[in-house]
Amino acid sequence: MTERTVRPPVRPRSGRRPLPPLIFLLVLAVAAGAVWWTVVRQDRERQAAEAAACETAEAAPPSLDPATVSVRIFNSTDEAGLAQRVADEFGARGFTVREVANDPTDRAVEGVGEVRYGAPGADAARFLTVFMPGSTTYRDVRADAVVDLAIGPDFVFPDSLATPEQVAETLAATEDAATGC
Repeated sequence: MTERTVRPPVRPRSGRRPLPPLIFLLVLAVAAGAVWWTVVRQDRERQAAEAAACETAEAAPPSLDPATVSVRIFNSTDEAGLAQRVADEFGARGFTVREVANDPTDRAVEGVGEVRYGAPGADAARFLTVFMPGSTTYRDVRADAVVDLAIGPDFVFPDSLATPEQVAETLAATEDAATGC
């Protein structure tokens, strides 16, 4: 007699197909990828905005004691006595006025005025521009921290100078911007 080996019974097919679960997993993966991409993009935008704000805060004028800023006032206009009136105003605000004269340079000053400075006087120059909005800056090669203020043809005394309230408001705004950096 021959022995037959017994085979295990064959299970009938359940009729389920693996395609719907695979589609669900694929859709879930695409959704997770989209969320991840959105989060990464928003984080990059936030970092760029913070970097721009910090750059602005670094370029903002520092809050200095006016007595520590030495300034020379030069008249680049045809109006006589204008430099002395501006120097008196800056002296009343606490600045150390070193010299008052007509502009000794050949630079053409346009607009309200020009703040000239060397590398050691960069902070003082940015601070001085708060007091004379609309003035431009010019960096030269001087080795000291003395800042020159050349009054331009569009300057109107005292309207072209910032009021003490405007100065305080501008300096407070720049200090607030710098705290986030």
